[in-house]
Parts: sequence; structure tokens; C-alpha cells
Amino acid sequence: MTTYLIPTAEPFYFPGGPTGCLLVHGFTGSPKEMLWMGEYLSQRGYSVLGVRLAGHATRIEDLPRTRWQDWCASVEDGWHMLSKSCRQTFLAGLSMGGALCLLAATQLPAAGVVAMSTPYDLPEDPRRRYLKLMYRLQPSVAKGPPDWHNPQAALDHVDYPSYPTRSILELDALLAEMRANLHKVKTPVLLAHSRQDNSVHPENMQAIFNALGADQKSMLWIDDSNHVITREPERLRVFQAAENFFQRIENNAV
Repeated sequence: MTTYLIPTAEPFYFPGGPTGCLLVHGFTGSPKEMLWMGEYLSQRGYSVLGVRLAGHATRIEDLPRTRWQDWCASVEDGWHMLSKSCRQTFLAGLSMGGALCLLAATQLPAAGVVAMSTPYDLPEDPRRRYLKLMYRLQPSVAKGPPDWHNPQAALDHVDYPSYPTRSILELDALLAEMRANLHKVKTPVLLAHSRQDNSVHPENMQAIFNALGADQKSMLWIDDSNHVITREPERLRVFQAAENFFQRIENNAV
């Protein structure tokens, strides 16, 4: 039988109690980025679903055929699958997954959102204005050298080896949509970011925080981590903060 998914990058589901958490991975990544967080929350009684975004965790050629709306639809699919068996559902995403969760919270009745290492905008780059032309001439952009604080996790990390230029254009459009709608996010939000994130610079968290329409919003800064904070040395601080955030909202709802 032909298999399409990269081994160990499959979506995952852990049935649990009446509170659910939908976990969303990042750009060019896979559900594996969120697996340790999913296991942590599952052990604490949450029902957890880690979705696979369209075009991810298969072949890099699949990603340029998807649009940002397809990634949003993947999140919406997961929401409906999980929320049917849960009394309330939280959203938690890493990097682009955080942007997707924040945008989804303007359309879905999420109990709260945890957005980790999330970009507000792409970095300034003179090539950015030429993306529509570039993707025909330069199909992909190389990733920078790895800078993990947890080298062991880096050994079995699953992501595409480069960024498809056409997909960067879609990411840019997604972030523009998110920025235009952050004022509509009224559900509680927890933002988490590492001061040593070399992929999405730390000032992105403050920009998102300032633009949010939520009355209940907070920021968690960590240090001994790079971008994929769900697989880095301080991941437990992030997981515990997310759990405490969920519990505060659950307790207030009683």
C-alpha cells in the first residue's frame, strides 16, 4: 500500500474528559511538533486532537498547491471533530499554527487560545514585494542553519527542508488576514514566545498582544528555547502555563 504521510508525522487524537484542546502545528512542519504538548494535556484529562494542515507532512511539492484558506479549513475540520465530544474547546498553535488559531477564534466559539512563537508579520525583506514573480523563477527558499537548544529533538524533527516560495506568499496573505482581525478576538488569549527565537523575532508577541481585542490576555516569556518551544528545554513551562490558563477559564465558567 502506498503511504503519503511522513512516518511519525501523523495527526493524533487522545480521548479524555469534556474539555478539548485542538493543537495546530506550524508552517512546513507537522503534528509531531505538538505531540509532547498533546501527551501532557492528555495525561491531565483533556481530550486532545493534533491536526495536520493541508499540504504538510507529505511531500514538499504538495504545499505550493494549497492556499491559506485550505489551512484554515484544516483547523475548522479539527474543531468540528473535537467539539462534538467536548463541552468546551481550546485552541493552541505554534508559529503559523498560532496565527491560524487566532483567526479561527474570530469565527468559532473557542474557550480560549494559546498562541506560541506566533508571527505578527514576516520580516522586512526587499524580495518580499516580488514574491509573485519570484516563485516562478525561484521555487523554494533555503532555511537557515538549525539553532535548537534541544539537539536531541532536532534529530527526529519532521518538517520540509526548505520554504516553497509560493507558500511564503500564502503565509504573507494569512498574516495580513490575521492582523486585520485581531481586534475581533474577544476570547481569552495566552501568548508565549522565547527571547531567543531566531525565526520569529520576539517583538512579534508584543505586536499581537497590543492588537488583540480580548480583555483577558497575557504573555509568557521564556529564555532557553529557540522557535519550536513545544520541543525545546523549557517546554514544560509552556505546557504548565497553558494548563493553568485553561483551568482559570474553566473555573470562571463554573
